[in-house]
Amino acid sequence: MGDKSKILVVDDEISVCKSIVSALESEQYIVDMALSGEEALEKEAKSKYDVIVVDLMMPGISGMDLLREIKKKGSSAKVIMITGYPSIKSAVEAIKLGAFDYIPKPFTPNDLRSLVSRALESSRYFEREVAAEARLKEERERVPGGLYCIPENSWAKVEQDGNVRIGIHHIFLRVIGEITSVELPKVGEIRYQGEACSRVTDSQLHVHKVWTPVSGKVIAVNEEIKKDYSKLVKDPYGEGWILLMAPLHLEDDLRNLVLSKAPN
Repeated sequence: MGDKSKILVVDDEISVCKSIVSALESEQYIVDMALSGEEALEKEAKSKYDVIVVDLMMPGISGMDLLREIKKKGSSAKVIMITGYPSIKSAVEAIKLGAFDYIPKPFTPNDLRSLVSRALESSRYFEREVAAEARLKEERERVPGGLYCIPENSWAKVEQDGNVRIGIHHIFLRVIGEITSVELPKVGEIRYQGEACSRVTDSQLHVHKVWTPVSGKVIAVNEEIKKDYSKLVKDPYGEGWILLMAPLHLEDDLRNLVLSKAPN
């Protein structure tokens, strides 16, 4: 990897900070910690971080406030929000403000390492282009109009019969690289908005969680993608769909998501 990636962990509970630092410290990462939003801003001003892992709920400067300040300063750090469940509305709002993704409590060290790995790979993916911002905008506009999204993670399409088709955002799939396995729920299971509806394992054995955009009962899964993972990448908004769900409270769920617009 060359130079070590730098990570800042921000949580007002020192035990939480220390456990996250312990989970992430490695030959690849240098990990610092801050016990408040104020301390995090001071450290971020002195050092360039690649990833910032921050608790959403903190006294003083909250995780959301810290995200706003970091983005206002033009930082390129990927921000991962630690959230309680259920908090999908706040989590997606954070993504709208520029967070990379969120991780709900409780989570395992492997969950966190996989997400940090994807965040760093996302930075590398877009930095390969000179006009990174232009490319990111272009990539985001590849999403067909009329889909309800957890940005750069999952999408939901409301079918004419009222059921909801769900799939994985193409940027998510491009960033994780070679797919070695895909885990899908069983027909009849219920998934709630913000929970994992699928797990995708890459060639580095990182397991990446796909968030359920709407709550509902699984009425069909796309078994074809298990036979040919390339369909996920080649046609993520068509043949690469993963689930069909009968929604539980669709209107409320859709309000928490981002509606994609048809490309100009």
